[in-house]
Amino acid sequence: MGKHKQTNKFFNMKASADGKSADIFIYGEITKWAWEEYGEVSSITFKNELDQLGEGIETINLYINSPGGSVFETMAMIAMLERHPADVISYIDGVGASCASVLPMISKKVIMYANSLLMIHNAWTYASGNAEQLRKAADDIERINQSMIQFYLKRAGDKLDADTLKKLLDAETWLSAEEAMSYGLCDEVLETNNAAACIDEKWMKQYKNVPNALVSNRNKVISAEEMALRQQIANDSKVNSAYLNTILGGIIE
Repeated sequence: MGKHKQTNKFFNMKASADGKSADIFIYGEITKWAWEEYGEVSSITFKNELDQLGEGIETINLYINSPGGSVFETMAMIAMLERHPADVISYIDGVGASCASVLPMISKKVIMYANSLLMIHNAWTYASGNAEQLRKAADDIERINQSMIQFYLKRAGDKLDADTLKKLLDAETWLSAEEAMSYGLCDEVLETNNAAACIDEKWMKQYKNVPNALVSNRNKVISAEEMALRQQIANDSKVNSAYLNTILGGIIE
């Protein structure tokens, strides 16, 4: 059986030194496979790492900068976070699009930056097979869509009704932080941050109403200083990950 090569996960987790809080970063496309050479789907890997954070976690800070991806994997992660006893605080660092906009809806608090975006639309999927299989795929995605709608409405409260939400979903709506807050999908707006919202060419072709700002961000030349900062963040993340793996490996052994 052939194996794909995708060694980078779209998420990373790190517990605080005192074991009371944890940071989870959802950066990039939410995919079905995390480490395909090990044969583990990402939701299983997500659960394993979530469990390894420890029982004393009281707060999970969920940082999101994602164009979306697999709605089924997202729903699995949502269920895991809902079952976790910790309070989840979500931050939209750049863009939370498609199913990545549903993920923060289960949080105790949703925080956006003034330059971040939330994109909502109806769920869709790819399907192939015979008529029966296609009908099942349509039924499955409709159930997922109804679940998404309920997450949005529960978060919004009386600031958003079902009819208005349907129009926003049908239109593939890109909401600014202030707009998201006006609909009750965001609780707090912070000053502009340095994490520019952008999506790659694949998603620009799939989404209809990508804001010009995202196109511009994608075409910007990254300064040497910004590149150095990004490299430092990446290096720090690798060191922290290696340290955690060493500790957890010792515990397991």
